[in-house]
Amino acid sequence: MNKLTVDDIYFNGRRVLVRVDFNVPLDRNQSITDDRRIKASLPTIKKILSDGGMVIACSHLGRPKGKPVPEMSLRPAAVRLGELLGKEVAFAEDCIGPEASNLVGKMSDGDCLLLENLRFHAGEEKNDPDFAGKLASLADIYVNDAFGSAHRAHASTEGVTRHFNQSLAGYLMEKELRYLGKALADPERPFAAILGGAKISGKIDVITNLMDKVDVLIIGGGMVFTFSRALGRPIGDSLLEEDKVDLAREIIDKVKGSRAKLVFPSDIVVAAEIADTAEGKVVPLDKIPDGMKGLDIGPDSIKLFAGALAGARTIVWNGAMGVFESKPFAEGTFAIARLLADLTAKGAVTVVGGGDSAAAVSQAGLEGRLTHISTGGGASLEFLEGKRLPGVEALTASEVTGERV
Repeated sequence: MNKLTVDDIYFNGRRVLVRVDFNVPLDRNQSITDDRRIKASLPTIKKILSDGGMVIACSHLGRPKGKPVPEMSLRPAAVRLGELLGKEVAFAEDCIGPEASNLVGKMSDGDCLLLENLRFHAGEEKNDPDFAGKLASLADIYVNDAFGSAHRAHASTEGVTRHFNQSLAGYLMEKELRYLGKALADPERPFAAILGGAKISGKIDVITNLMDKVDVLIIGGGMVFTFSRALGRPIGDSLLEEDKVDLAREIIDKVKGSRAKLVFPSDIVVAAEIADTAEGKVVPLDKIPDGMKGLDIGPDSIKLFAGALAGARTIVWNGAMGVFESKPFAEGTFAIARLLADLTAKGAVTVVGGGDSAAAVSQAGLEGRLTHISTGGGASLEFLEGKRLPGVEALTASEVTGERV
């Protein structure tokens, strides 16, 4: 990675604006139900504090649409961060303005402050220069450790960097770029990709970008049925993007001319409806009955995919194999998670590209058994599409200095 990181800087006595991803789920009592994103920020925050730096953390939470929404306050995150750090974390009722400035002015070396929800101001998502300037005025150095927001050119991810001489990648950002970047640029082969999800329209650019990079391209999830229709096969009442059938046919033809071996499921779990009480039935992919919906890959498909992945040294997975939120249709997705865990144990590098696939790995209890699970759904998807991420592009190139300063 050619960006300066927190390991390149000694932070003693410096005020550091740290963009974190504290977009955590809250229940009705404003209690955090999943603190993994806060825990993921700890290595970067602890490094700065241990150097004697001052951390001014900032994040968004939810979609308040540019105005204060009490239910989307980051105060619970400040409390939880303090518990995890074992020290008090101050909280500013606003992310800019007099209170934020006053609290920053009272900070001493080793102190930590969390600012209120950035998106309480419309200027955050608009990347307003004035808002970015006020936010940047609070600190001496900027660190971005929120890969999940790096695909957004917002004030806190892109605009603020114009006001700093040094804009650094945090440990989480560095890890994301290292694993995703190496998988695409210099993978150990054979290199395989597993793509799922509901619609082709959400994965067109990923397929296009990967077809000349991977040795095996496995397709699962709801988008399989648009491909099946393109091949003239019956799909019953399965999900279909009618306007993407011709595109699916074009993709199949393009992949045939690429280096990738294209693998579709061989059988499908079908049912009349999506429900926890539904009774699934396994049928061949090309024999889905009228009135039935394809909702998961079947057992033969799992074996087929396992065979296609045998010997793979690098595997990227993005997208569920079925409607895994409903128990009768979860086995295919969980089976892929278990398969990747086994391959990881055999030495393969396995990278899960966020979103539903990351959630499935968590639900299967396999988080620690895969090489890397991305924290950024949309960001990891755009990275796999080969797009440049504004929040990454804005960071300082490592060629600027070869010394620790």
